Amino acid sequence: MFSRISPLLAGISFVAFATSAAAQTADPVAEEAAGEDIVVTGSRVAERSVADSPVPVDVIGGEALTRSGATETNRVLRDLVPSFNFPQPSLVDGTDSQRPATLRGLAPDQVLVLVNGKRRHQSALLNLNGSVGRGSSAVDLNEIPAIAIDRVEILRDGASSLYGSDAIAGVINLRLRRSEGVRASITYGKYLTSMDGVSDVTGVANTGGIPTVLTPGGTNNDILQLNTGGERERHDGDTLTLATNFGLPVGAGGYLNLTAQFRDRDPTNRSGADPRRQYLTAGDPRELTIDRFTHRYGDGEAIDYNLFANAGYEFGGGFELYAFGSYGIRDASGGGFYRRANDVRNRDWSASTTSFVPIYADGYLPYIATEVEDVSGAVGIRGDVGGFTGDLSVVYGSNQLDYKVTNSVNVSLGAANSPRNFYAGGLRSGQTVVNLDLSRKFDFAGLQSFGIAFGGEYRNENYKIVAGDVASYVNGPFSAAPFNAAGGSQVFPGFRPNNATDVSRNSWAGYAEADADVTDFFSVQLAGRYEHYSDFGDTWNGKIAARLEPVEGIAIRGSVSTGFRAPSLAQQYFTATSTVFTGGNLIETGTFAVSDPVSRALGAKDLEPEKSTNLGAGVVFSLVPGLTLTADYYNIKIRDRVVLSESLSGAAVVALLTGAGITNATSARFFVNGVDTRTQGVDVVATYKVPEFGAGRFTLSAGYNHNQTKIIDRASLPSLPGLIVFGRSESLRLTDGQPRDKINVSLDWDADPVGLTVRTNRYGRVLSTGSSTALTIPAGQGVADYWLEPKWITDVELRVQALPGVQLAVGADNVFDVYPTKAPAGGVYGNNNYFLPYSSFSPFGFNGRFVYSRIAFTF
Repeated sequence: MFSRISPLLAGISFVAFATSAAAQTADPVAEEAAGEDIVVTGSRVAERSVADSPVPVDVIGGEALTRSGATETNRVLRDLVPSFNFPQPSLVDGTDSQRPATLRGLAPDQVLVLVNGKRRHQSALLNLNGSVGRGSSAVDLNEIPAIAIDRVEILRDGASSLYGSDAIAGVINLRLRRSEGVRASITYGKYLTSMDGVSDVTGVANTGGIPTVLTPGGTNNDILQLNTGGERERHDGDTLTLATNFGLPVGAGGYLNLTAQFRDRDPTNRSGADPRRQYLTAGDPRELTIDRFTHRYGDGEAIDYNLFANAGYEFGGGFELYAFGSYGIRDASGGGFYRRANDVRNRDWSASTTSFVPIYADGYLPYIATEVEDVSGAVGIRGDVGGFTGDLSVVYGSNQLDYKVTNSVNVSLGAANSPRNFYAGGLRSGQTVVNLDLSRKFDFAGLQSFGIAFGGEYRNENYKIVAGDVASYVNGPFSAAPFNAAGGSQVFPGFRPNNATDVSRNSWAGYAEADADVTDFFSVQLAGRYEHYSDFGDTWNGKIAARLEPVEGIAIRGSVSTGFRAPSLAQQYFTATSTVFTGGNLIETGTFAVSDPVSRALGAKDLEPEKSTNLGAGVVFSLVPGLTLTADYYNIKIRDRVVLSESLSGAAVVALLTGAGITNATSARFFVNGVDTRTQGVDVVATYKVPEFGAGRFTLSAGYNHNQTKIIDRASLPSLPGLIVFGRSESLRLTDGQPRDKINVSLDWDADPVGLTVRTNRYGRVLSTGSSTALTIPAGQGVADYWLEPKWITDVELRVQALPGVQLAVGADNVFDVYPTKAPAGGVYGNNNYFLPYSSFSPFGFNGRFVYSRIAFTF
């Protein structure tokens, strides 16, 4: 690991030296452009202001990204963009370290991410556990430091006709800094919070040293009566972020901008006390003394190193050679589910086959450690080519994730022969994109302006699964009857050799766009794209958008487009299976590739691309100087959405498999084009720069998003007509697992040398669902659903310019220490909610108040 970190440390040292040595002024051209909110996302021909765009675009300046205690780009965008959602789930394996974000309530992989207008590669991680975005891979925006970003342009409209796959919900384009000067910051913060509704434990009620049982019954799930005190206070999650960015001129027409960031985050723990009986023997006196806070539920531990570079040089003849790239490493660790002392997953069969002997005397908490290495590089040349503006580029990106399991055991090997730490395998994802873009504006009589753009793209993608160490997946001697011990490393069994995968595909695309200002109050955009994939064939997509301003300062706009998302290689080929003994036979179960004989026998077919129809209409109001108000309606119908099926099992499944000659499998899940959905909603965004009146500069902004998704059709497997392919819990997660509405309001005040930022977000209701797969629940049967009620989350930051170029800031995110609705426990809700008191579906997390300070330098 040190061999990978050492070049980063050297780079950070170099940047730190340059920070102290350099002193340059900001690029006035870039600052002017940022002030005018000129956007390039959404058209390859015309650069327009936000108000003049025929489609809705949000522009967030780099300064807004740094006025927060959060130093993760996803979290900052969540607080600034009404339709952007970033929950922070826990106990979801690798997703603990690479959490996905969504736009307009759609899947994380249904939004396209660009850096400097070029497609960014996705993470190798496939989210398979109970989180928003289950079954998808996403771009890890947290690999991109906020200090490296000059501005973010968020296109809230379908754009597959311009950019290709994934742009169904919209496009996020991060434009890197290229200005001269030095910026650096040191941010430190931690959570200072009282857990709402969660009590500390002062002891266990007992009579004569015998613990009092609330739910007698003679099982190891007995609930003991705990003596409690006040609300549990937590001071944790210490986070240190060191970031620096500096830009240098290169000759007369070049630039070099470098960024380095180091972030060290300690874990948080928002678990409650576990009242369940921990030891095998009822009345064991150790029940009175064991620490009841055995679980770790919250943010995992993470250390991030990130480097970014952005460079360009203008040659004679109007050509510019440019390059940008990044390198990042993340070492993270998240807790699994605690195994109690009396848990069969803690039994040492090698010590005794007749009596229960625990491997860990007081139980154990296994951890999933992930090592992520992220690399990207782009090089290109642009300039005048026969009267056209040409841009030829090559972009490569890869994401590599390796799993390690620590403080664990392979029970089937016995304590004497099992390691405690395992390498469980890894995932690899790579992408190479070659683009040629040409555009030109023409003078036509009768038109204010007219431009065309056309180009082509070649993309190659690769996906790999790497097997883990033998001990991480093997079924040891105690996996057979009569012991039936689980094989593989506890909490995360390793990938097996038959899971190993190495697949690739390529695609070719061509597009064309025409953009015209017919008059000074009417503009129209037309675009079309053809794309051919080596694995599923062709797709055609088109778009028309227009803007009409009948009265100066009041405009209406609208768009109609089709879009698509190619099923990822991970969705087609991900495999993670385990072997269990059933009736003396080895049986395979788990997630199978679509092409696997097990999946085929059950009716799986090659995945088709998701196809969308996007409708949008809105109004723009800019009559009042300094005020811009936009309101946009959207309607997105998606056909053939790719989802992960339920785990299919039962007599009908066994019969089908047996009929196909497969006798070593009894259950399976795989990806299918499972549902059609319709998502519709409204975005309202307003910004007002208050005219100065002697009390400093005030900027007010507000946003509102209302979003609703419905499943309008479901697929079935003709060979298994009685089985549910996509069940109730996952369906409700898709339709109600994200806020139905969201409001954000912010105030920025600057009166040199003092500044203040106040933001507040209201998150609407979210449904936390039970685990039932049935689409309907019989009358009288309990359902473990509950609603997370709407909450307001407020952030405050105060800044002081202490010295020229030196700014001090203090603040608090979630200053009022608000928590999501506490989970009900017991009965149909089960016992886990006693010690997992908050839902992972909370759109603002469940960590409480974060207090921080920052010192920033600008030269």
